[in-house]
Amino acid sequence: MQAPSVLVVEDEPAQREVLIYNLEAEGFRVAQADNGEEALLLVAEEAPDLIVLDWMLPNVSGIEVCRRLKSRPETRGVPIIMLSARSEEVDLVRGLETGADDYMVKPYSVVELMARVRTQLRRTRPAVLGETLEYADITLDAETHRVHRDGKALKLGPTEFRLLATFMEKPGRVWSRDQLLDRVWGREIYVDTRTVDVHVGRLRKALCAQGGEDPIRTVRGAGYALG
Repeated sequence: MQAPSVLVVEDEPAQREVLIYNLEAEGFRVAQADNGEEALLLVAEEAPDLIVLDWMLPNVSGIEVCRRLKSRPETRGVPIIMLSARSEEVDLVRGLETGADDYMVKPYSVVELMARVRTQLRRTRPAVLGETLEYADITLDAETHRVHRDGKALKLGPTEFRLLATFMEKPGRVWSRDQLLDRVWGREIYVDTRTVDVHVGRLRKALCAQGGEDPIRTVRGAGYALG
């Protein structure tokens, strides 16, 4: 499974480089933008797993970028950590009311920021941080790469494991084949969309090998969902 992607939106080069260095040291994939317009374009091309967003940006302010992204269904769920030199309570409230998931005042502790990044990702991408996921009678331990159903161990290949982890992170969400390719295989690798169908079939077989109903739902014309 691909490492989580973080978009850093900061117009001060020195601060941007510090953020990128520390995020990459934590194992995250990092994209960057130095203004609000570029940030919106990058998110439209590929929504990151998390955004670290400066309030004061040229062209389009960070608060406006946050407002736009949180108003769109396709990006509403992306966590945003707002950075700002504004320390007044009214500014904090405004940032959070606009949709920011967290707010840090400059100058901030990089160590604390990394901890808050992990906290947000633990909520939205728990599998990549080694958390244990549960859905109905299925348990997936992302740290040991073990899967159990109704207490019985299941044998899954690495691709099927990543597929199941993706489904279990967001039960009920319908994933298109292209979205699954990006999340499970990665954008850099070309794989035919029919490959997704093959591996979903293998995952279904593994999940039902020792009994139980098929928990994966095929949504005609849209993709697949768990439950």
